Amino acid sequence: MNQGVVRRERGFTLIEIMVVIVILGVLAALVVPKVMSRPDEARAVAARQDINTLMQALKLYRLDNGRYPSTGQGLKALVQRPEGTPEARNWKPGGYLERLPLDPWGAPYQFANPGQHGEIDVWSLGVNGGQGENTDIGNWSM
Repeated sequence: MNQGVVRRERGFTLIEIMVVIVILGVLAALVVPKVMSRPDEARAVAARQDINTLMQALKLYRLDNGRYPSTGQGLKALVQRPEGTPEARNWKPGGYLERLPLDPWGAPYQFANPGQHGEIDVWSLGVNGGQGENTDIGNWSM
């Protein structure tokens, strides 16, 4: 007879869910370009997935620190403790991402706080690198 045995129900933590989302994002970024015959469309899909991953990491940063990093602190605040204001008092040791991805065209993702399209903006300059016709891909278009 097991009188002293207590069964605990166990759910998933937010971190475990975020890890699964990141893994799915990486898999999608690797598989989608091979499946799609149009490389620019495949790159746009990969950029949207990267932006979603960056937005999730920024939301975790905000949960821990009460606000998003400043434009000056940028996305780098997700991989190393930011300096300056606003201070990141509860910054998670090890960061929120292992490294910052480059967009599918090889350029860094852009970040603005406050954004023109919302509270914060995360975007890729797209295929033309911000030159000529507007091909930006951002969190506002998702």
